[in-house]
Amino acid sequence: MLKTCKNLLKKNAMNNQIEKELFELLGDEHQMTSAETPLRPDAFEKSDAEKMNTIEKHFHMIMEEMGLDMTDDSLRGTPHRVAKMFIQEIFSGLNPANKPKISVFENSYHYDKMLVEANIRFNSTCEHHFLPIIGKAHVGYVSNGKVIGLSKLNRIVDYFARRPQVQERMIMQVFNELKTVLNTEDVMVVIEAEHLCVSSRGIKDSSSFTSTIQYGGIFNEKENRDDFFNLVNKEK
Repeated sequence: MLKTCKNLLKKNAMNNQIEKELFELLGDEHQMTSAETPLRPDAFEKSDAEKMNTIEKHFHMIMEEMGLDMTDDSLRGTPHRVAKMFIQEIFSGLNPANKPKISVFENSYHYDKMLVEANIRFNSTCEHHFLPIIGKAHVGYVSNGKVIGLSKLNRIVDYFARRPQVQERMIMQVFNELKTVLNTEDVMVVIEAEHLCVSSRGIKDSSSFTSTIQYGGIFNEKENRDDFFNLVNKEK
C-alpha cells in the first residue's frame, strides 16, 4: 500500500511538472473555451465575508513568501484591502447578484435609426496574469420597439468588465446581453483596450492596443457599420 501511494504521488508530481512546462510553452497563446465566464457550480455558496477572510489569509502568506515584513504599518492592512477590493470591487461582476437591473421602455418616439454610445471607459483584469485591462467600448443598436436608458449601456459594460476576463469573451458577453435585453439582432460592439500583461511584462510593448468587434442584424451590411464608425470617430 505504501509503495502504491508513493507511486501515485510521484505520478502526480510528474503530471504537475508536465502541466507547468506546457503552460510555459503556451506562453500568452491562450484559447477562450466559452463565451461564459468559467465558474464552479458552488461559486456562490460562501458569503462575501467568508471569501474575503480566506483571500486575506492567503494573500498574507503570499506577501510573507516574497519576503515582506508583515509587521510594518504600511503592509499590515494590505491583505485585507486586497481581499475587499477583489470581492467588492474589481471582481464584483462575477456575482450575478451584482448584475445591473435593466428597465426596458417602449420606443414611444419611434426613433428608428441607430443609437451609439461611444467611449465607455472600463477597467478589467486579464485572467491569465491578473493584470489590468484598461479600455473603452463603443456600443450601438437599432430599436426593435424597445429602448433602455443610456447609463444602462455603461453599466452593462462595467458589469462584464469587473471579473477576470479575456477581451474576446467580454465583447461576446456585452453583445449577447444587449441582444437579449433589447430583443434585437441589430447590435454592434467594439472594444479597444491596453493589456498590461503586454505593456508591463513579457514583450513590454506600451504602444500597442487590442481591438475586437462583434455585430449582427443590420450591421452585417458594410454601409451601417461605416455609419457606426463615423459616429464613434466624431466622439474621439
